[in-house]
Amino acid sequence: MTLDGSTPTGDPHDIGDDLRRLLHVSPSPSHAVAEMGRRLRTGGFTELAESEAWDLAPGDQRFVVRRGGSIVAFRMGSAPLAEAGMRLIGAHTDSPTFKVRPRWDVRQAGYRLIGVEPYGGVLAHTWLDRELTVAGRLALRGGVTALVRLPGAPLRLPSLAIHLDRSVRDGLTLDPQLHLVPVWSGEAGSGPGLVTALAGAADVAAQDIFGHDLVLAEGQESAWTGADGTWIAAGRLDNLASCHAGLHALLAAPPTRHTQVLVCYDHEEVGSTSMEGARGSMLTDVTSRLVAATDSGDRQALPRATARSMLVSADMAHAVHPTRWDRHEPSHTPQLGGGPVLKLNANQAYATDAGSGGWFAERCAEVDVPVQHFVSRADLPCGSTIGPLTAARLGIPTVDVGAPMLAMHSCRELCSAVDIPLMVRALTACLRD
Repeated sequence: MTLDGSTPTGDPHDIGDDLRRLLHVSPSPSHAVAEMGRRLRTGGFTELAESEAWDLAPGDQRFVVRRGGSIVAFRMGSAPLAEAGMRLIGAHTDSPTFKVRPRWDVRQAGYRLIGVEPYGGVLAHTWLDRELTVAGRLALRGGVTALVRLPGAPLRLPSLAIHLDRSVRDGLTLDPQLHLVPVWSGEAGSGPGLVTALAGAADVAAQDIFGHDLVLAEGQESAWTGADGTWIAAGRLDNLASCHAGLHALLAAPPTRHTQVLVCYDHEEVGSTSMEGARGSMLTDVTSRLVAATDSGDRQALPRATARSMLVSADMAHAVHPTRWDRHEPSHTPQLGGGPVLKLNANQAYATDAGSGGWFAERCAEVDVPVQHFVSRADLPCGSTIGPLTAARLGIPTVDVGAPMLAMHSCRELCSAVDIPLMVRALTACLRD
């Protein structure tokens, strides 16, 4: 669904603009989950609370949110889960960034700065000299939370002039404790402090703010780029582009015998060890409840259901770099606009095996979607995804895939809008099978 509730066409610019709208309103994982929830409601899904009993019937469309940053949405199949299993798409809502510290007020050299620490494998130098803002959740009096995003771009990480450090020609070294502290204002400036600004943006009283989960986000909107105008430059493509494709696939997929599930976790970029991360219990809790709703009297129903299931772990993939192509395995060089990338690793950093990879490739062939392949060079380490974690925890066969991109983990990443409808078609076919 688009921002206005309509369904975009397969045109790259149409669905690309829809991705850009989602990115714009999702400066933090909590904002992304709120937007996904809004789109799900527009598509006929209703929200459940984990604290309540669930009464589910075939065809029901529901979703549940945990701790603001993770979401599971599902459409119940016409058959019991133990007989038909599930088709699942997994992604993650977080991106490398900087998180605001509890005691954020830093004063030095006549400036007011905001204390932050790196979150995930951030490419720190790409955040220099950019217009930045603060966004996330506030914990308010009475146990309620509020989403907040400071308007404009009040923060900046200024580079040091080359005249003051000629050694930068030999390589830039940034100490996160000393050099990556964004400036807010001059110490004698007349502007508000951060607490006052947050309270004003959230329309709450400053004294009612008792905690926060805040991140930095670039203030510049995403943009079309490239010679043919089909590339998208934006922050948080990794991995909100996969959340976006998975959401479109779930909304587009017709009801089937099996139950269809979309899970978007928080905290993947820092290892997934949290109650709402892939190492946590969220998906296990939800799938257990789905099975209980259809097979409450069968103690073997859950392992039977997972054995009949398949998970597509969707996380962005590395396109071959135009000037650093030597860092790629020469026979595996995914191209922007070339379609979904099937990711494999001999040491199980990805969960793809012959069965799951072949199943995904066959689904793509059925809907005329090309498939590319990625493996790391044998002399370079490999990143990982939620795929192996979820496969190990639930015992569900899993395939790791992603749309190709450049500048992964940069403040400003790059993908091709041509890949968006291809990924949506592929994921829809996986839910439909």
